[in-house]
Amino acid sequence: MQRSFRRWQRLGSWWRLTMFWTGAVVTGLVAVAFAWGSDHAQKWFLGVAANGTLARWLVPPLGFALIAWLTNRYFSEARGSGIPQTIAALQMQAGAQRDRLLSLKNAAGKFVLTIAALGCGASIGREGPTVQIGASIMYSLRNWARLRVAGLDRSLILAGGAAGVAAAFNTPLAGVVFAIEELSRSFEQRATGAIFVAVVLAGVTAIGLNGNYAYFGMTHSVLPGAFGWVAVPLCGLCGGVAGGIFARCMLFVRSAVPIVIRRWPLLTPVRLALLCGVLVAALGALSDGETIGTGYAQARMLVQQEGMPGPLFAVEKFAATLMSYAAGIPAGIFAPSLAIGAGLGGLLGTFWSVAPVGTMVVLTMVAYFAGVVQAPLTALVIVGEMTGDRSLTLPLMAAALIGRGASSLLCHQSLYQSLALPFMKSAPVAHARSGGPDLPRAG
Repeated sequence: MQRSFRRWQRLGSWWRLTMFWTGAVVTGLVAVAFAWGSDHAQKWFLGVAANGTLARWLVPPLGFALIAWLTNRYFSEARGSGIPQTIAALQMQAGAQRDRLLSLKNAAGKFVLTIAALGCGASIGREGPTVQIGASIMYSLRNWARLRVAGLDRSLILAGGAAGVAAAFNTPLAGVVFAIEELSRSFEQRATGAIFVAVVLAGVTAIGLNGNYAYFGMTHSVLPGAFGWVAVPLCGLCGGVAGGIFARCMLFVRSAVPIVIRRWPLLTPVRLALLCGVLVAALGALSDGETIGTGYAQARMLVQQEGMPGPLFAVEKFAATLMSYAAGIPAGIFAPSLAIGAGLGGLLGTFWSVAPVGTMVVLTMVAYFAGVVQAPLTALVIVGEMTGDRSLTLPLMAAALIGRGASSLLCHQSLYQSLALPFMKSAPVAHARSGGPDLPRAG
């Protein structure tokens, strides 16, 4: 009898592991499908905008209004980036609110509505939404595989979020670092096994379908001589200050929009989205389409030094991203932030040629991103992996730290942690733990 019970336990552990591996692979598949759908939606709108002036002005406001109505009516937990929802779920006790934040229904809504928003010309990214989608898939394993081990939920959420970053950017190490530095804000030793396995499986799935590529292509940036190091504090300060301003603006929009809607009854969330769509359309027309979509093409062009966008690209992209977020639609800010940082670096390189323009683009990009999310290690690893360049590791590290320091003088709060607060208001918060249980081991 005892031998049969042990055999049943081993079979149960293997079943749970198999379901976990399957969830990580599914996360990778969904991330690839998400990227494919987002790219095609963005290309579709660019084609529509190029062929008809009227469509360029009508599609964003009408599309934003429809997406905002669908979000508020059916997928209220899917608005915004998705990373704040994941952070909130990690800090909650198990319950109905956590289940809503990471439900497959909201994940599906996030998937479809983000693609639809890009098809309407929004200046948003898909990487943040991929984090919430990945966390939702892994969290749902509790029900599929009957994973009712106390404290395992946190490991599953962390693993899903990390897998989402790894598959979205093709940056496995960044997925692990992001889970530790930004999502959990603490190092949980027993959760790292689940995170590593999920990142590897999701990353291998994405690479198997897309190939092993660097997100922005391979670069070979250099700092020429001792004088070239002047670019590090210059780019670090400019990027960090701009990132801090963006974070402050995001938090201001988060707090101001509900107040404005309460004071002006005629300005409903749908009408606000319509207005934001008009402004995004105007910025798109003013920039000749450069602010439309994720900003990936412009950032890659700057990193590879294949051309330069307009001189006001960084400012216009900054404003378009804020307006897209203010509309209350699913809207990630990872890719637009990288594009804004790259545009600012290109502008700096044009006026102060203390180093090659491509080098200043990468340095300002990492500083701006570190300033926005106030997670310098994540910024360093993400930009380093996306460019495939190791020659600038120390300058990038210094620029990220300077950017983080400059940003903290302007914005004392962590952006994602602050954006997570509204999702936690009505839910009990879990007590801090020194570590959570990892997945059961086979045998």
